[in-house]
Order: sequence, then structure tokens, then C-alpha cells
Amino acid sequence: MGRLECGVSSGLETAFHSSTIGRAQRKDGHRERLNRLARIICLCTMVLAGLNMTAVAEPLLPLPVAAEAIPSQGRAFPTSAWIRFCEDRPDECAVDLFQQARINLSPSQWRAIVEVNRRVNAMILPVTDQDHWGVLDRWDYPDDGMGDCEDIQLLKRRLLTKAGLPQRAMRMAVVLDEKGEGHAVLMLLTDRGDFILDNKRNEVLPWQETGYVYHKREGTNSAAWVALGDMMAPIVTANR
Repeated sequence: MGRLECGVSSGLETAFHSSTIGRAQRKDGHRERLNRLARIICLCTMVLAGLNMTAVAEPLLPLPVAAEAIPSQGRAFPTSAWIRFCEDRPDECAVDLFQQARINLSPSQWRAIVEVNRRVNAMILPVTDQDHWGVLDRWDYPDDGMGDCEDIQLLKRRLLTKAGLPQRAMRMAVVLDEKGEGHAVLMLLTDRGDFILDNKRNEVLPWQETGYVYHKREGTNSAAWVALGDMMAPIVTANR
């Protein structure tokens, strides 16, 4: 009888202890998400403040060597996740024909592009949509500090747009990566060629040097997407 009571008591203590640990872990997880969000807000503020400065402490980076623009080959269908994203955020998918279709790249703009790519890559925790949202493919902003490839590129575009670069010249693109898996990158259309912002590397490269197979991107004249190659486009962009 005593052992039984001790057993019940021990079980209650264990359950209480486990519950306490569980609550503490949930609090820690919530606190970490809030910390990530605070860091993102801080990042956005710092980056935008830095980009708006006319005089900077760091020397400007030299402009990249001019490269070729990637040719388009007619219309393409966007991913279904992109369509859902546009339904929720139509302003993000609209094309302003009064904006420049190509960025006349300056040294200060190039420094901003490289800095945004590096800082956002360091700030956002890469997770798949399956782990993050429980779905195969979802496009959204990583406002909780976590996201996969397309989410990370969308944040970069948001920052660069707020810094004054034309969104029309910054196009989301779908590629096959080095593993043959679907992947999303941000393609900057410039007067020196097309350059890629990628969460897999901090260096901003001409599209020809990434090793990716380019399938499609947002168009510049309408909300329609354009094809960039003759291979079958990946159905989802589910990797990190």
C-alpha cells in the first residue's frame, strides 16, 4: 500500500515535472520566436537606415562585371503556392509599368544588394514549409524568423523595394538547384545583366554562374510569368 502510494505520488510528481518542463519549453519557444521577430524588425530598420544614408563609413563595392541577361521564351504558369500568395497579397504581385524594368546599377545600390542578401541569409532560420506550416509549398514572408527559399527572397525584395529599388526589376524565379530540386531565387534585372540573390550563398552572382537550371520567373509587363527554359518546371519549391 505504501509502495502504491509512493508510486502514485512519484507518478504525479513526474507528470507535474514533465508538465512544468513542457510549459517552460513552450515559453522558451515563444520567447525565441519573439526574439527572432524583434531581430527582423531591427534588421529592417538598420538596413533601411543604412541604405538611405548618402555618406557611409564603408567604401562602396565596385560594380560587378557586366553579364548577359537571361532570355525569356514565352509565358509560363506560376506555382499554385504563388497564386495563393497573390490572392492574399495582391499588391505584392502587381506590376507597375511606370517603374523601371531594369535597374541602372550604381555602386551604392550594388553595396545595398549585397548587404541585404548577406544579412537576411544570416537572420532567417531556414526550414521547409512542411516543418514550418505542415504543407508542401507555401509562399509568405518569414515574419516569425523562419522560412524557406521563397520566403527569404521575398523579404529581400521587400527591403530593397523600401530602399528605393524598383520592384518591377526584382523578379521571383523558380529554378532547379544543384540537387535537381525545386528552388526559388530573387532575380535582379539590371543594365549589367541579371543577378541572383540566393539563401544558399552570400555572394550575389550572375545567373550563369549559379549552376542552376532556370525555368521561369515573374514577368515585367504583367502579372503573368515567363518561361526561361524548355525543361519541365518543378511543381513545388519545397526545399530550404
